[in-house]
Amino acid sequence: MNVQWRKSTRSSGVNDEDCVELGRLAAGARIGVRDSKDPDGGHVSMTAAQFAGLIAEIKRRSGW
Repeated sequence: MNVQWRKSTRSSGVNDEDCVELGRLAAGARIGVRDSKDPDGGHVSMTAAQFAGLIAEIKRRSGW
C-alpha cells in the first residue's frame, strides 16, 4: 500500500514526543493514523465519519 503520510499541524517539530501522521488509505475512503516516531509499527484505520468523531471527542475533552 503506497500511502502518503502527513504530519499533524499540531506537531512542534522533529523532537515532538506526541506526534501523529495521517494518510488516506488506498482501500477506499478510510483514514490511517500512525505514530510518527514508529512509522513501521502499523496504523489505525477508520472511516472519515469515525475520524471526525474522534477529532470532535478530542476537542471536547481538551477544551479546544
